[in-house]
Amino acid sequence: MDAETIQNLIEAGLPGARAEVWGEDGVHFEATVVCEAFAGKLPLARHRMVYATLGELMGGAIHALALKTITPGEAG
Repeated sequence: MDAETIQNLIEAGLPGARAEVWGEDGVHFEATVVCEAFAGKLPLARHRMVYATLGELMGGAIHALALKTITPGEAG
């Protein structure tokens, strides 16, 4: 697995989202996801939205994904 594939999956699954993903070992990744759809949602709900874009890859090809999920307004 690579960061670019994860970024593409997140952005395809959350229309209008911008994702930055990085990770050096191919199984542990970090991502910052900016999406208007996060407005009014708690962090857990935001994370679930991102995980839903990755489906079965979570816990499999992607062992760990640390997330920062923010709205465009929170991004400043």
